[in-house]
Amino acid sequence: MKRVDIVIVGAGMAGASLAAELAPHASVVILEAEAMPGYHATGRSAAFWTESYGGAAVQPLTSASGAFLRTPPPDFADRGFLTRRGALHLAAPGDGATLAAFGASFAGSGVVLEKLGEADIAAHVPGLRPGGWTGLFEPSCCDIDVAALHAAYLRTAKASGATLICAAPLRSASRDGGRWRIEAGDTTTLDAGVLVDAAGAWADAVAGIAGAGALGIRSYRRTVAQLRVSPAVPDTLPLVLDAAGRFYFKPETGGRLWLSPHDETPAIAADVAPEEIDVATAIDRMGAVVDWQVERVERAWAGLRSFAPDRLPVYGFDADVPGFFWFAGQGGFGIQTAPAAAKLGAALLLGVAPDAMVEGVDVERYTPARLRR
Repeated sequence: MKRVDIVIVGAGMAGASLAAELAPHASVVILEAEAMPGYHATGRSAAFWTESYGGAAVQPLTSASGAFLRTPPPDFADRGFLTRRGALHLAAPGDGATLAAFGASFAGSGVVLEKLGEADIAAHVPGLRPGGWTGLFEPSCCDIDVAALHAAYLRTAKASGATLICAAPLRSASRDGGRWRIEAGDTTTLDAGVLVDAAGAWADAVAGIAGAGALGIRSYRRTVAQLRVSPAVPDTLPLVLDAAGRFYFKPETGGRLWLSPHDETPAIAADVAPEEIDVATAIDRMGAVVDWQVERVERAWAGLRSFAPDRLPVYGFDADVPGFFWFAGQGGFGIQTAPAAAKLGAALLLGVAPDAMVEGVDVERYTPARLRR
């Protein structure tokens, strides 16, 4: 039986980033149920970094992560992970109040949101159908290289001594003498001081195995389709998000388009697949906005987004089960907040002052204790 300080369940962006922060200070093992890390939510991201995404209570984590993602330390990566894109939050005439409330929620946050009329919007979105559109433009929005960021975190964790074990789903976890006895996969047995739940959509299931009560973290399916449209979309097209949450789309390489119906269909944690009706719905909604012709759907995929009941992430030790640490509930914003979240999580786990990156971020709003009250 191998004795370590910390076992992390889940090797997606959450588990990999936390391991990279912890490994210089503690012995760490990452357990991944799949044959490769990042197979689920991390590998199916729509790959954008938007300060407003997730709402005003998540924005401090995203904004705090920005400098690291733009200019990472040289020993972490030799280039940044962000490429400027810009985001256009688009409102039909009946959705003006929703757009205004969205903008007001970021007042004083430092997030820049510029008001646009229909002529300005048409300059950003060629082929826009006339319709009395209004919008808010978020210039800081970027594309994010998710695969490179995830790989950098795994590489950094390994270089500091962390061990990744794939094809090793958690089978049992019990307390013995103030430590965890953990069994995973067919042959892995570990003795650990702390068990970290970074299992995404499986977070409540992992907690159940460890004897911790569920927090009500639920998973939802999100669909994305890659389209060929005519005329081909320009590379300068911003990320376009419907203010009422009915769709979003962004350009991809070679004139392709990524389109989502912004669906949140409750789903059991599993290897989810897209539904044809969701792809058709997205195309129909997009067609009410632009006059592009869809030549073909090249591929479609779906991933799981997992949320706590209040839709905020959960970072911290469980109040009832000693040595059980939550690092979950990160919805669709877990990638764009990864640097700040990992810094916060590591500080809580190690019992040290938070890194300067997250100075001023109120970690108490993310404590699991709020969901036990």
